[in-house]
Amino acid sequence: MSGICEGRVVIITGAGRGIGREHALAFAREGARVVVNDLGGSVDGAGADASPAQQVVDEIRAMGGEAVANTDSVTDYAGAGRIVQAAIDTFGGLDVVVNNAGILRDRMFVNMTEEEFDSVIAVHLRGTFAVSRHAVDYWRARAKAGEVNDARIISTSSPSGIFGNIGQANYGAAKAGIAAMTVILADELGRLGVTANAIAPVALTRMTEGLGLVAESEDAAGGFSAMDPANISPLVVWLGSPLSAGVTGRVFTVVGGEIGVAEPWVKGPVATKDGRWDPAELTDVVPGLVADARGNSDMGGNTRA
Repeated sequence: MSGICEGRVVIITGAGRGIGREHALAFAREGARVVVNDLGGSVDGAGADASPAQQVVDEIRAMGGEAVANTDSVTDYAGAGRIVQAAIDTFGGLDVVVNNAGILRDRMFVNMTEEEFDSVIAVHLRGTFAVSRHAVDYWRARAKAGEVNDARIISTSSPSGIFGNIGQANYGAAKAGIAAMTVILADELGRLGVTANAIAPVALTRMTEGLGLVAESEDAAGGFSAMDPANISPLVVWLGSPLSAGVTGRVFTVVGGEIGVAEPWVKGPVATKDGRWDPAELTDVVPGLVADARGNSDMGGNTRA
């Protein structure tokens, strides 16, 4: 199989179902050799099942591609190392990491338990760190040996992380952390030949079916559904290809046929004085700054009315 990722070795975590599955198939169609990682747990992270990952591998092989299954948990640092080693041992190297694995344990903050918070942070934020960290060790060793990397880290943030969403303090915090980590990795890893980007996707999957998303009716002519998770993968495949070498440190929004660039936090209106502020006098300062500043975003990334 040939395409824009021909010969590249790609790890995709959480690739047994939903958006991750579509990533794996899309990369394979573009010629990549794929490590399909999935623990096979439920939406809330419970249990394990090797069959989802293997089924995706079987699909890829049936269409003439190359793939191998891995069922290690991204929350286990040693397991994350085994995911990376599976790519190296099976395909002789590693070019792209797509951090996609995730769970949901939504709860209003006043009812959220410590375990519900920690488990979501562990899969999303720690998992992104762990797999990326082992991959960077491999790319750093190559650079030290005088070899040239053309490598990619593509992580999965969310509108909940960059815009906010009620009932997802744990998930949103993890996804905001992933967005921040992406910017920092882009600054740190460029010298190694590694770019880092993230996506904030919207699609209808088993993880989002309870969030009020409604699958839009298909276009009569093209059979296009805006909520199809396959809509997310073309951007991720392009970001994983050699064609994206000049793009790093960005978070992309993507839904249906729309791709956008999320603009980062910037300093807004300011007030200054020649000296230290007295707390009481800020009553005449801070409300004016807030009134002049752009408001927070809704889930669509638009300024709230």
